[in-house]
Amino acid sequence: MPFIAYRRRTGPVDVSDKGERVKITDIRTYLVRANDGGVTERPRGRNWLFVAVHTDADIVGYGEGGGWPEVVAVGVREIAPLLMGENPFHAERLWLKVYDALHSHGQTGAVRGGVQSAIDIALWDIKGKALGVPVYELLGGAVHERVRVYGHASTPELAQELVAEGFTAFKCNPSAQTLGELRAAVGDGIEIGLHGHGEFTAHAAVRIAHDAERYRPAFFEEPTHPDDADALAAVAAKVTVPLAAGERLASKWAMYDLIKSGAIALVQPETTRLGGITELKKVAAIAEAAGVRVAPHAGSVGPIVQMANVHVMATAPNFLFLEYMPRDKAPRHAVAPGAVEQEGGYIALPTAPGLGIELDLDAVAANAPYPVEAYEYRTRTPENIRHWNP
Repeated sequence: MPFIAYRRRTGPVDVSDKGERVKITDIRTYLVRANDGGVTERPRGRNWLFVAVHTDADIVGYGEGGGWPEVVAVGVREIAPLLMGENPFHAERLWLKVYDALHSHGQTGAVRGGVQSAIDIALWDIKGKALGVPVYELLGGAVHERVRVYGHASTPELAQELVAEGFTAFKCNPSAQTLGELRAAVGDGIEIGLHGHGEFTAHAAVRIAHDAERYRPAFFEEPTHPDDADALAAVAAKVTVPLAAGERLASKWAMYDLIKSGAIALVQPETTRLGGITELKKVAAIAEAAGVRVAPHAGSVGPIVQMANVHVMATAPNFLFLEYMPRDKAPRHAVAPGAVEQEGGYIALPTAPGLGIELDLDAVAANAPYPVEAYEYRTRTPENIRHWNP
């Protein structure tokens, strides 16, 4: 019996032979402003890059690429001609095709990773829509009935608000005093992590961890600079607080080295720069084999990757929780109808085919990025970049 996919607005399309008749016909990019302007440390502040992969079956898949979205958008447009006429069902082969096409650029970084992520996520969305199933069903099926999320809170008031909303975990600024105040406000039953932003020397991170240990932090995220693997290992050798890292790495090979080092208990892949759904599933499996839990980074990503994370983590036995921005002012749900909001500290698994989202192009156009000149730029001092005496 042939598979039947549904055209957007125009009726069913026969995609017999497991999608052999479906071909990529166009790839379009959309930049969306996810900031309010003002002061920033990076060009044009926080923005999202969405990608729409069109097919001759009138099925459109949506992806998202990060790292440096404005530059990744150019990369996607440069690579798009190589994918015209290809079968979008072949995500693994097309991942390798894009990887090989960019191989001479050097080791994978945020830009190449962002290009691959955007395209890969859209391909999985197409396949789910074509076969009429959520993406997690294509990845082995769900092992979690819902996806647990954690928030951000560095004041007792905000922490109590999150707990009242059903959150069972959040992270705070990297201060033992702050952690102690939060612990007193919400009790011992809530998991609280420390968010280091990669801004401490090894000695400073060890001091923070030792001071915080009595309050039982759930994890210490990026205690040292992500480019300094030896510093992270030095901290791990001297503290008992579980360490977390990985959001700034851009390939499964870099993730493998981090995981096998034994320095972390929690890996935090950033799906917009890692290579998409294909690679996130692999990294989760690598971590599972090493006894490491997985909690994807989602502090700055948009709604498409948020949903991609939900689908993959639903299938990962070693999933712990997913970062979530409950007070995010960005137009997350306006631009991507179908993106599931958290309720009671969890995101319910979507039931719609594919990722379960669409793009509202009117909302996308209404949230176009501001020009570079519209911002005031802040430059940090060396001490701000790497604290040695917190």
